[in-house]
Amino acid sequence: MTDPHRWLRAGTAGRPHGLDGSFYVADPVPELLDNGAVLHVGGIERSVIRRAGTDARPIIRLSGCADRDGALALRGQELLVLRDRAPELGADEWWADELEGCTVRDGTVEVGTVTRMVALPSCEVLEVARPQGGETPLLIPLVSDAVRSVDVAARLIDVDLRFLGEA
Repeated sequence: MTDPHRWLRAGTAGRPHGLDGSFYVADPVPELLDNGAVLHVGGIERSVIRRAGTDARPIIRLSGCADRDGALALRGQELLVLRDRAPELGADEWWADELEGCTVRDGTVEVGTVTRMVALPSCEVLEVARPQGGETPLLIPLVSDAVRSVDVAARLIDVDLRFLGEA
């Protein structure tokens, strides 16, 4: 697991749920946690054999984890998926780690750097650290009115500051 670009983070094993080895997933990426998905946990490959709960608060059980003690042993460990085993994304969709670290500009004006993507009830937003630092981060909704273009290869996102009320 030395190449971080090879892996997607599906969440973190949380507290156990029941006695059968199921547990809650903290900070989940629901589309990576379907039944049958192959996850790497602590360097061991395991399959999702049960999925319950909601997308916001999924409960899963993994192969090789048959009781509450097994679920407790996994608590706090990252759940990873090989990028090439992840479901295909549609046009204008990205995994969060593809956008983190991208430079954000409005034309030639530097706005800042993406620190993370946050899922809100209405849409996902980019949290952008401003170049001066110290100020609160700028939140940019991932909607076409706010984001003109995303070039993952160039690590560049072009936004409309006027739409965001920043110009």
